[in-house]
Amino acid sequence: MYEVDHPAYRKLQEIGKEITTKVKPKAVVVFSAHWQAGKNTIQVNTAETTDLIYDFYGFPSHYYKEKYPNVGSKKIAEIVMSSLSNAGIEVEGVKRGLDHGVWASFKCAFAPDENPLNVPLVQVSLFDTENANQHYRLGRAVSALRDENILIIVSGMAVHNLRDLGGGFRDVEPRSYTTSFDEALKDAVTVDPAEREQRMVELLKRGDARQAHPTFDHLLPIYVGAGAAGDDAGKRLWTLKEGSVSWAQYRFGEVPGS
Repeated sequence: MYEVDHPAYRKLQEIGKEITTKVKPKAVVVFSAHWQAGKNTIQVNTAETTDLIYDFYGFPSHYYKEKYPNVGSKKIAEIVMSSLSNAGIEVEGVKRGLDHGVWASFKCAFAPDENPLNVPLVQVSLFDTENANQHYRLGRAVSALRDENILIIVSGMAVHNLRDLGGGFRDVEPRSYTTSFDEALKDAVTVDPAEREQRMVELLKRGDARQAHPTFDHLLPIYVGAGAAGDDAGKRLWTLKEGSVSWAQYRFGEVPGS
């Protein structure tokens, strides 16, 4: 967020600009790694005005003064809740702030002064499980939102092992599991959509999976995205492996006019 010369920052800016100038959604629904609800229950933020949640510890004081202007939508939240309920998923509306899994990345992609999002933003939780099929079905349940020009964004990381981070995010030499899992994720996400769910489920059984993700919370958002994609192919737009993290970015489907 502060390292504006970092390649991941620049890539998020590029993706954000593509969204505001070409995709032009009427609203954004976002799933973040930092919100798990119940084992069988999903929560949807129904608040029109949301504060930020500073759900991290031990950082300099200015991190806790960050702002990100945003507006929610009760109407969009109700559409999401109806879609989930119709799919047999227990759902409840809550009023909640945006966690840093959303606002930190959105400040890069949709900088308020340079590329404001200017559409309602509704956050939806994950399940409080590590069940890949369950999260894939969660994405499938909201897939039809895309037909209404509601963009679905999922926020996590392709590889996320902060325990091994050591030299920080500029530890440029990737660990062996960072490289192997990052490429395995690409292979699973970009296969024929008919095979994608099974291939992605098998990812969690790999020997390097718990090295790449000691917990799967930062991986599960892409399962939601893949489920929401339906028959649309997945594409890795870019990746950067640094130490024990990967910044890979994915898109499902094509950008209008491209």
